[in-house]
Amino acid sequence: MNKPALVGSLVVVALGAFFAGRYTRKASPEDHAKAKHILYYVDPMHPAYKSDKPGTAPDCGMALEPVYEGDDLASKLQPGPGGVAIAEDKQRLIGVQVEQVEKNSGSRMVRTTGRVAANDNFVYKLMAGTDGWVQSLNDNPVGTVVKKDQLLATFYSREFRNAEQAYIGSLASIDRVKATRTTDDSNRLSDSSVRINEEQLRTLGMSESQIKELGNTRQITGDIQIVSPAEGIVLARDISPAQRFDKGTELYRIADLSKVWILADLFGDQAEALKPGMRVTVHVRELGKTTSAKVSDVPPLFDSVSRTLKLRLEADNPGLLLRPEMLVDVEFNVPAPVGISVPQEAVLDSGLQKIVYVETSDGVFEPRVVELGSVFAGRVSVKRGLVEGDRVVTSGNFLIDSESRMKPARAQTMNEKHETPAAKVMPKMQNASMASAADTVHDPVCGMSIERSKAVSSGHTETYNGETVAFCSDKCRDKFKANPAKYLDDKLKTAANSGAGRQDD
Repeated sequence: MNKPALVGSLVVVALGAFFAGRYTRKASPEDHAKAKHILYYVDPMHPAYKSDKPGTAPDCGMALEPVYEGDDLASKLQPGPGGVAIAEDKQRLIGVQVEQVEKNSGSRMVRTTGRVAANDNFVYKLMAGTDGWVQSLNDNPVGTVVKKDQLLATFYSREFRNAEQAYIGSLASIDRVKATRTTDDSNRLSDSSVRINEEQLRTLGMSESQIKELGNTRQITGDIQIVSPAEGIVLARDISPAQRFDKGTELYRIADLSKVWILADLFGDQAEALKPGMRVTVHVRELGKTTSAKVSDVPPLFDSVSRTLKLRLEADNPGLLLRPEMLVDVEFNVPAPVGISVPQEAVLDSGLQKIVYVETSDGVFEPRVVELGSVFAGRVSVKRGLVEGDRVVTSGNFLIDSESRMKPARAQTMNEKHETPAAKVMPKMQNASMASAADTVHDPVCGMSIERSKAVSSGHTETYNGETVAFCSDKCRDKFKANPAKYLDDKLKTAANSGAGRQDD
């Protein structure tokens, strides 16, 4: 083979090897990163800060990290104590919903349940005035609608015979007096005797219609009638055919349902908003009808079973739409308390404190201790802990709380006004983790978690009141030197560098 041909062959082989290696080499992470689109840049220690260009964080000079399209934001962010970063797809999976905190204004609709009860002022109890036996009983069980003076039952009692004879005798005496035309005093005496005998018959249980009939016929009867005193509904019947009963036995209980009560379940602040005479709307769900009721003058009573206040409402009941023990829906407007509020489901109550999770930036949720006020219309007012514009989690907060508790605990210090205990370290390898935790401190200026040994080697330290304080950068150290008391007081200086001790010579 001649020399030019040999050189050409070698060139072809070399080029083939070059291109084969170029296309078979695995792409590096840097190649993938370059192929992705950068959405923005974030401060990994303070995710709320974003920038559309690379650079350094304004707080402590850390390099901003890029967030690529499709990346898991949680891997880029390091939220504060107790906080978690959750990617958008995971938020959808666990059903996270967020609502912006707003100030209350105007009034809110309150919906609750109520139970219909008979108006005690229109309930009639028919009591036995003497011993007796039931002679007959009409078809009027509980729930029967009866008319005024409708015959309910008849009974027999020996005591009525003497009372009837005395009454008939008084009437005969009046007739004799009128026939002889005696003085007016004799007439008044006879009339008084008749009234006494009539009252005795009423006391024993004879109805007005039967007393009148007895006066017309002058015939003693053994069947004493029990009649309804008003138009209404039979609430109770405690007799049966041929039953013997004693004096004082309740025979019937009948209620006039033209006016009824509705006992509504309310909480304290809701009941206070309703004043006597106010009108509320009542929905009878089963019948698909609506009526109205008025708040009574009677103060609400506390029910220890339901732990609510029972507010009495008074309602007209045309057509007997409402029946005792019927459940209805009650709704009314109450003025909203002044301030801000959140849905009740947004609050997690641990018993010792109440917290909500606030979305501090996209995908970052941090716990916030709140002080609550009154509850109204499914919302609770917040006295302290939130401001207008905060975004609180209203759904999925239990799962976020679980995620927060399962995070690997790191040594923490508190450089804010409220104090948070340092998290206990749960090491995978106990000895190595304990050593790492002992060397971990927090920058009192920016709160960044740093290794004390690295801060010492880089010269990012400052001595204050005999204590060596570590920083993440020169910028934070200079801010601290300008005003040490602002960032580290006597109460918190040890916690700020927990486990650090004094600087070794």
